[in-house]
Amino acid sequence: MDYKEIQSLIKLISNSNLSEFKMKDGDLRLTIRTKEYHKYVNAPQAQTAAPVVVSSHIPAHSEVRSEPVAETVQQENKKAETPVEVKKELLEIKSPIVGTFYRSPGPDKDPYVKIGDNVDKDTVVCIVEAMKLFNEIEAEVRGKIVDVLVEDASPVEYDQVLFLVDPKG
Repeated sequence: MDYKEIQSLIKLISNSNLSEFKMKDGDLRLTIRTKEYHKYVNAPQAQTAAPVVVSSHIPAHSEVRSEPVAETVQQENKKAETPVEVKKELLEIKSPIVGTFYRSPGPDKDPYVKIGDNVDKDTVVCIVEAMKLFNEIEAEVRGKIVDVLVEDASPVEYDQVLFLVDPKG
């Protein structure tokens, strides 16, 4: 991973609702924490304007200089989302990556799936954009879509639940 890719990753995370991002790729270890991170870790510090702190362990033979990068994230505080109470019989379709969630292949196109649609394991249910790559996400389960938990064009985290599926549907 070179310096420009790291900068792109920082910009992507800055524009999301993530509070912390960790990545490990061989000898490369990258941790990015936004000011939102401090709200969850240490409540009294949440009222100070904390910058994004990026720390990395990069091997000496890498092209990237191992200097910390700091940027201030200017985002509005969104209301805290409460976890959705999931019934045990429902299956979850989760995001396999960090990125931006899109329900349809384009702004003027219909969504891949809607509430009430039946899906198979290979049914494309959405797209998650990460670093200008559009990744089609497949259901990987069979059943009927009973809820869409993410709004279109919203940032999503790794392993965040996107859809709830009733396998009996």
